Amino acid sequence: KSSDLYRFGTVASIEQVIRLPKGGIKVLVEGIVRAKVLRFRNREDFLEARLSLIERSGSPGGAEMEALSRKAKELFDEYLSLRQEIPAEVHYTISREKDRQRVADLISTYLETGTKNQQKLLEAKDLYEQFQMLLIFLRQEIEVAKMEREIDSRLKDGLESSQREFILEQKLREIQKELGRGANEPPYIAEYEKKLSNPRYPEPVREKVKEELVRLKLMHPTSAEADVSRTYIETLLELPWGIYSRDILDIEAARELLEKSHYGLADVKERLIENIAVMKLSGKVSGSILTLVGPPGVGKTSLGRAVAGVLGRRFVRISLGGISDEAEIRGHRRTYVGALPGKIISMMKQAGTMNPVMLLDEVDKLTKSIQGDPASALLEVLDPEQNKEFVDNYIATEFDLSSVLFITTANTIAGIPPSLLDRMELLRLPGYSDYEKLNIAKRFLVPKSRKKAGLSDYNIRFTDGAINCIIREYTREAGVRELERKIDSVMRKIAKQIVSGKSFPDRFSITTRMVKQYLGPPPYREDDLKRPLIPGEALGLAWTPVGGEVLTVETAIVDGKRPLLLTGSLGDVMKESAQAALSYIKSKGKEFELPLEKLDGKTLHIHLPEGAIPKDGPSAGVAIVSAIFSLLRNLPNPSSLAMTGEITLSGRVLTVGGIPEKLLAARRYGIKNVVVPEGNQPDVEKMEKKVLKGVNIHYVKSMEEIIALLRGEK
Repeated sequence: KSSDLYRFGTVASIEQVIRLPKGGIKVLVEGIVRAKVLRFRNREDFLEARLSLIERSGSPGGAEMEALSRKAKELFDEYLSLRQEIPAEVHYTISREKDRQRVADLISTYLETGTKNQQKLLEAKDLYEQFQMLLIFLRQEIEVAKMEREIDSRLKDGLESSQREFILEQKLREIQKELGRGANEPPYIAEYEKKLSNPRYPEPVREKVKEELVRLKLMHPTSAEADVSRTYIETLLELPWGIYSRDILDIEAARELLEKSHYGLADVKERLIENIAVMKLSGKVSGSILTLVGPPGVGKTSLGRAVAGVLGRRFVRISLGGISDEAEIRGHRRTYVGALPGKIISMMKQAGTMNPVMLLDEVDKLTKSIQGDPASALLEVLDPEQNKEFVDNYIATEFDLSSVLFITTANTIAGIPPSLLDRMELLRLPGYSDYEKLNIAKRFLVPKSRKKAGLSDYNIRFTDGAINCIIREYTREAGVRELERKIDSVMRKIAKQIVSGKSFPDRFSITTRMVKQYLGPPPYREDDLKRPLIPGEALGLAWTPVGGEVLTVETAIVDGKRPLLLTGSLGDVMKESAQAALSYIKSKGKEFELPLEKLDGKTLHIHLPEGAIPKDGPSAGVAIVSAIFSLLRNLPNPSSLAMTGEITLSGRVLTVGGIPEKLLAARRYGIKNVVVPEGNQPDVEKMEKKVLKGVNIHYVKSMEEIIALLRGEK
C-alpha cells in the first residue's frame, strides 16, 4: 500500500538479481539521486510513482562546511574504533574522500542509528542540515557503544562462569542418564517453570525458585530432599505476590453494614468508619494498629470479620492464645526437619491476596518460653515502618505486609508488652447493658439460634420478659455468649419436642414461664445483692477480664494481736489499699466522732468474698473505708449505693480504670446510686445515656463527700 511507504527515498538502478532457493530473490542496487514522491498510482501488480528529483552540489564551499565535514570524520573514526565489525576499508575510503556530500552519505550509510534517524538524514533539506543531524547521531551512538563495551566487560567474567556451570551440568546429566537417573524429567519441573513465567513474581523470588529448581533437577524424585525442596518451591509460588483485592471505600454503605451486623458500639463503629475514610483519601492502610479490648462475648472477632466485609477484602484469623514459640510467628529455618513458614505467611497464603484483613486474636495471651518471645516477633509485623520488608525464616526473602489491615483483640492490656502496646490504638468494648442485650437477642441471637436448631419453618419469638429473665437470672456476663447458649438450649428443647411428636403452631412466643420450664431453676437471683446490708458492709465495684462486678466488702472486729487481718485472695495492691483505709479512719476518727477505742487490742478483719477468686487493684479503697465507717458507727450503709475509687492517707479519691464496665455491672444488679471519682467524669460522659438510665452518678473528690452521703447529709 502507498500508505506504508515514505515520501522521500532514493532513485536506484538494479545492478544484479539473484534467485535464491525456496523462491527468494536477492537484488543488488546502486543509489543515484534523492527523490520526493509527488503521487502514487496503483497498477495491477505494482505501484507507480511520479517523482521530483532532489539535486545537491558536490562540495558546497565555506569554512563552516569544511569544519562540519572534518568533525564528522573525526567522530566517525572514534565510532569505528568502538565498532570492530565495520570493515577497515570504510575508514580508508571516507578519510580520502573530498566530496563533502559523499562523505555525509557514506557516514550516514554505515552509522547504525535506526531506520527513523536514517530517514531523517535522507530527508534533510540541504547538506548543512544533514551534517548537523549527523553530528548529533554520531555522539549518541558513541555513548551507546561505550556503555555496551563496559557492560560486555562486566559480564565477561560472569558469562565464563555461567558457561562453565552449564558444561558441568550437561556432564552431570549425562552421568545421571548412564546411572539410569533423570532420563525422564518429572512433570512437576515443567509446571514450576511455567508458573514462574508469570510476571507477578518479584525478581528475588524468581532467583530463589530458579536456584532451588537447579538443585531439584539433580535430586532423585523419590528422595526426602526432593520433597523438602518441592514444598519450599510450592510455598513460594503459591504466595499471593502482586495480587490485590479491590477495596470498597463507600462510607455510607460501610456504616449501614456495621449497623446491620452489630448493635450499639457507636464509638468503635465511628472509629472504623474514620479508618475507611483515611484509606479512601490516602490510598493506603492507616498507620495505627486497631486493638479491640473488652471482655469475652462482646463481638471483637465478629467486628473484625465485619470490617473485612465492609472493605470487600479477604478475612483471616490467627489465634495467638498460648503461643510461646517465636517460630510460630517468624517460621522455622529450613535447616530443621519438618520446617514450615510461620502463621503470618501461612495466613497470607490462605488469604490469596496481599491486602486481607488479618485478625490477631487474644494478643494478650502470648507467653514467653525458652523458644523465644513471640510478642517481640510481632513488633516487626505490626510496625508500619518495618512490615513492608518482613522476612519469614522459612521463605528467607522479603514479603510486603504494608497493605494488610491488622486488627488485634485482647481481654485486657495487662498481658501486652509495652513495646507492642505502643504500636496499637486501643478501642474499648466495655460490655452490653441489659437493654442492649435485649435488642441483640431479638435482632441477632434468636433468628440465628432458630436456624441452627432447624426451626426456620416456625416463627418462634421470645417475649421481652423471657429474654430479660435469661439475662438477669441465668447469665452473669458482660457479653452475650452465655445468653446465646441459653437461647440455643431453649431452641434445642423445642426441636426435641417437635421431633417427639408434640405439635406447635407455626407462630408462637416463648414466655418467662416457659424459659424457667426449659432451663430449670435460675442459678442467679435478682435479689442476691438487694438484701439490706448489715453494719460493717459496703458495696464496691470491681473490674475483671470478663466484665464489671459488684462485690461486698465485709468487716468485723475480732480478738487478736495484730491490728489488721485480710482475707479473700487479695493481691498486694489491694492489701496496701486496705492498710491505707484503716490509717485514714484512725487519723480522722475524732473528726467523724468514731469510737476508735473499739479497735484497741483487737484485730480488724476485712474480707472480700468470694474467697477463691483472686482480687487486686486500688479501686476498692473507698468501699473499704465505708465498710469500716459503718462498723464503728454500728449503722448499715445503703444497699442501693456502690462505689469505686482509690483512697489516699489524706482522704483524696483518685481516678481508677474500668468505669464503663463497673457502671454496667451496677445497672445489671439494679443499684441506683454509684460513687465515682470526679476525675473519671469524662469516662462516664462518653457512655450512652440510655445505658445508664436509672443510675444516679455521684462524683466525689474526697472521702469526706462520701461520708456525707453515708450520713445522709448530701
